[in-house]
Amino acid sequence: MKTTNLGIIREGKTPPDKRVPFTPKQLEEIIDLFPDVKITVQHSAIRCFQDSEYSNLGFEIKEELNHCNIIMGIKEVPIEMLLANKTYLFFSHTIKKQPYNKKLLQAVLEKKIRLIDYEVLKDRLGNRLVAFGRFAGIVGAYNGLWTYGKKTNSFSIRRAYECFDVNDLKLELRKVKLPPIKIILTGGGRVGKGAMETLDTAGIRKVNPHDFLTRQFDEPVYVQLASADYHTRKEGGHFIREEFHKHPERYVSHFMLFTKVADILMAGAYWNPQAPVLFTKEEMQSPAFKIQVIADITCDINGSIPSTIRATDIQHPVYDFDAQTFTEQPAFSHNKNISVMAIDNLPCELPRSASEEFGRDLIDRILKPLLEKDEDGIIARATIAENGHLTSFYAYLEDYARK
Repeated sequence: MKTTNLGIIREGKTPPDKRVPFTPKQLEEIIDLFPDVKITVQHSAIRCFQDSEYSNLGFEIKEELNHCNIIMGIKEVPIEMLLANKTYLFFSHTIKKQPYNKKLLQAVLEKKIRLIDYEVLKDRLGNRLVAFGRFAGIVGAYNGLWTYGKKTNSFSIRRAYECFDVNDLKLELRKVKLPPIKIILTGGGRVGKGAMETLDTAGIRKVNPHDFLTRQFDEPVYVQLASADYHTRKEGGHFIREEFHKHPERYVSHFMLFTKVADILMAGAYWNPQAPVLFTKEEMQSPAFKIQVIADITCDINGSIPSTIRATDIQHPVYDFDAQTFTEQPAFSHNKNISVMAIDNLPCELPRSASEEFGRDLIDRILKPLLEKDEDGIIARATIAENGHLTSFYAYLEDYARK
C-alpha cells in the first residue's frame, strides 16, 4: 500500500493555542493501527506536549511539512502557512460565512487544498463525532465557581490553566466552600454534561426545577434546565421539542422565574437567534433579578444573555456589567454589578486533557474513513473544498468565497 505522510502542524493563530490533535502516546497507537502511515511533527515552542515528548517516542520533529499528504491541527491555519494541494483538517470557522475567515477560505480554494472541517464531521443522523464541548463545560463551570469565590471572597482556588490536567483541577475543587446558594445550568449536550461533572465533583447537589423555585436549602444546589423548563408556547398547550427547534419564534421565555432565586447562571445551551432571549436588559434592572455571576460558556455575543457584550480571554477572564446603565465595568469593582465570565476558548485552559479526549475520538471515529475507506460518507460530508472548488454540501458558501 502507498505510504501516507501525516503531519501535525504547529498552531499559528494568535493568541496561541496549546492543544494538539494527538498526544505522543496516541501517535504511537496510530502507527500500530495504520502501519502505512508515517508521522512528522512540526516544531513548536508553545504546544502543551513538548517536542521532546514526541521525539522520545521516535517521531521526527521538522520545520517543514512539504512531504506530508495530510496535515492536521486545531485552529485556523494562517494563510501564509498553508501548503498547496494538501489535505488539511482543522476548525476553519467558515461554514457560517464568518467574515474574519473569508480570506482563509479563498486561499484554500486558490491553493487547491482539500479542507476537512472538524466541526462538520458527523454521522448520518447529524451527531458530531469530534468536539471539545465537554472540556468547555468542565472549565466553564469551574471558572464560574472561581468567579463567585473571587467576587465574594468566600474561597480561593487556582485558575484552571494553572492545573496540570483535569484530574488536578478536580482535586482543586475540594477547596470550594459555598454558602447555600442556587446555581442554574442550561444545556444538556457535551457542554452541559461537562459542567455537571464539575458541579458534581465540587459536591453541589442537583435538584429538580420545582424544588429549585420553591424550596430553601441549607447547602448549595444546582438545577439543570432544558428548553421545556423555561419556554411557553404563545398559543398555549404543551411544549413540543421538534416545533421549538424548527419554530422557536412560537415560544416565549419565562426564565425570569429562575433568576429571582438563583445566584449563579452557567449557560451551556445552544441558542437559536430566532428563539427568545433568556432575559432582557430591562429585566436585569429589576430588584428581583438576583444573579450575581454569569458564566456564559457558549459565549454568544449579544445573544441570549444581554450582558455578554464581548468575549473575555484566559488572562482577563471576567468583566463586571452594570445592569442599571448597561455598561461594562472593571472586574469585581462593585457588589451591585454582575460579574461575567465569557472566555471563548475554554478548553485551552486544560490543553493536555482536552487534546487527549479529542485525539481519542479522532482515532476511534475518523482515522479509518480518512485513511482507508469512507463507507458512511463521514469525510465527504465534512469536506468543504477540494481541487479549487467548494463541494456540493457547501455550495451555499459560493458568494462568500468568491467576492
